[in-house]
Amino acid sequence: VLSLEQNKADIATIRAVRVSAMGPLGGIGDALFWFTLVPITAGITSNMALTGNIAAPFVFLLVFNVAQFAIRYWLMHWSYRLGTDAIGILTANARQFTRAASILGVFVVGALTCLYGGTSVNVQIPNGTTFEAVPITAVVSADQLDRYRDLLYQTDANGNLIRGADGQPQLAEGASVRPLASGDFLITYNEYDEVPVTIDVQEILNGILPKLIPLGLTLLLYFLFTKRNWTPLTAIGFLLLLGLIGSGFGIWPSIW
Repeated sequence: VLSLEQNKADIATIRAVRVSAMGPLGGIGDALFWFTLVPITAGITSNMALTGNIAAPFVFLLVFNVAQFAIRYWLMHWSYRLGTDAIGILTANARQFTRAASILGVFVVGALTCLYGGTSVNVQIPNGTTFEAVPITAVVSADQLDRYRDLLYQTDANGNLIRGADGQPQLAEGASVRPLASGDFLITYNEYDEVPVTIDVQEILNGILPKLIPLGLTLLLYFLFTKRNWTPLTAIGFLLLLGLIGSGFGIWPSIW
């Protein structure tokens, strides 16, 4: 357009060239900057932000703006030198270039979904109870030691101590008896508390395929975009509503 204006071309011609170039050149720019450069830069720096690195937003702005302004500056002078021939050169391979950049963008978005998709199920199914060992440590005198015999040593069905090859009583699992210089004993034994057992649905899903819920949501949105013609704004509202309702009913980790 600058070359045409400098050569005093007709105003209608200049306007027609500018309008006709918006579509193909805009598609290349979107694929280059917004579908490739932004997701890659944001994906790297968002991980820095999640770890509490305060430099993350500054790195994002620096890398993105330096890259885009450098490319814009070079393309500006290059196209000016070529004049109207630049449009033909760019648009000749626009379809292949846009497709390659879009494929790269799809890979990046897929990797971001796998790495940073944090949706999980908070469903716990009761499954009876079990006994959980709780270690107890105490200091007792020699006279009191016999009171803890059944807790410290293994016994048979008749309550008799089970002895090893050396004739010494066998300690129970997790039990220990340590004499102290004062003549007392430091003992450790297990007491068993009855605790409820639950089935963690998210743990089962992780054993099948980690990040299965984020993958399912991504595929659902893809289906709604392609088959139901949903807009991005509708999808954002759907995810917001799904998160609020699911969290309220305890399906997702609570945010209330």
